[in-house]
Amino acid sequence: MSEIKPWIENQVKTNDVVLFMKGTPTFPQCGFSSQVVQILDYLGVDYSGVNVLDNMDIREGIKAYSDWPTIPQLYVKGEFVGGCDIIREMFQAGELQTLLGEKGVAIAEPAKTA
Repeated sequence: MSEIKPWIENQVKTNDVVLFMKGTPTFPQCGFSSQVVQILDYLGVDYSGVNVLDNMDIREGIKAYSDWPTIPQLYVKGEFVGGCDIIREMFQAGELQTLLGEKGVAIAEPAKTA
């Protein structure tokens, strides 16, 4: 487990946006991970997905790294933002879009409906 922390830290620091999740962005394997993927995809955010189901050390290591007990976990520019409920609430309030903009992460403008 001790060698996993530097690996996690590298992922968090070298990717502008990284989502530790169950499954992959193209095939989420839990509803909570799927919700965060849908939000990020809707916003057009370029992000890296890390499948914690591939490696138990990563799955447990990310929980210790963030001191947060659940998956998924979203990091933006090295900062832990939160899990599914927090991300969903921030998105609905427009706070996630603001945070991404303040951090210099590009988001796509949603299509306007007539």
